[in-house]
Amino acid sequence: MELIFAAACCSVIISILLKLAKAKGFDALQMIVWNYASASLLCFLWFKPDLQHISILNTPWWLIVALGVLLPSIFLCLAKSLQYAGIIKTEIAQRLSVVLSLLAAFFIFQEQFNSVKIIGIALGIAAVISILFSHQAETGQPSSKQAMLYLALVWFGYALIDVLLKYTTGLGVQFAVALNLMFICAFILSLTYIAITTKTAGSQKNILAGLGLGALNFANIALYVKAHILLKDTPAIVFAGMNILVVLFGAFSGLIIFKEKLKLATAVGLLLGVTSVLCLAYAISV
Repeated sequence: MELIFAAACCSVIISILLKLAKAKGFDALQMIVWNYASASLLCFLWFKPDLQHISILNTPWWLIVALGVLLPSIFLCLAKSLQYAGIIKTEIAQRLSVVLSLLAAFFIFQEQFNSVKIIGIALGIAAVISILFSHQAETGQPSSKQAMLYLALVWFGYALIDVLLKYTTGLGVQFAVALNLMFICAFILSLTYIAITTKTAGSQKNILAGLGLGALNFANIALYVKAHILLKDTPAIVFAGMNILVVLFGAFSGLIIFKEKLKLATAVGLLLGVTSVLCLAYAISV
């Protein structure tokens, strides 16, 4: 459980740092670019992927490039969602992207569903709808539309990345290799983008902050994978523990650090989200 706790902490700390970035004078895009530099290096050192024997012809490069574009794009949407919608709603939306991943597993990969999983998915969708439309009561707030947009993009985007990664590994590419190639591609493409559009690779403070962000980003992934390895007989505990802890830690940090108000619709979404995760975890265990 210590690994799950640490992984959840890394995830929430990333969100806190991204939310604080703009107020402290940091550029979120530059930080996101350089986060993939340290994440790529750490991924190579930790997972030791066999990059030397990659098949040039058989590797699905279009998927790797697509993921390389999606990763920084959705990360930026996450930063925008944290800015406009707050950390509580963003964490719920991000964690409940698993609902869309499961629906894709049913329709694309022909995975069988039981009644508990269907209930979990229904609750998850209800939770996301609840938080998406919780801004509608805030009449006169110009940020409400942006909040709904970026929350929806976070929800959909993280699910799309998950589905594409599963599809990539399903084609025979090892997880460690696919992950490392994704990070490298994301770094190269996003660095090229900011170099062309801003004529700079980033300021020193943004580069250093991004490298630190990448270390946290990778630690989140590595600890979660390690927990799954050590608790391979009880994957439901890892799944439920990680998602519920991130949502709860995100809620606490939003309420305590950023003084976010927990409105009724958001509270309902939080409750439905936690219940959804518990149902899906139970469905995994049976």
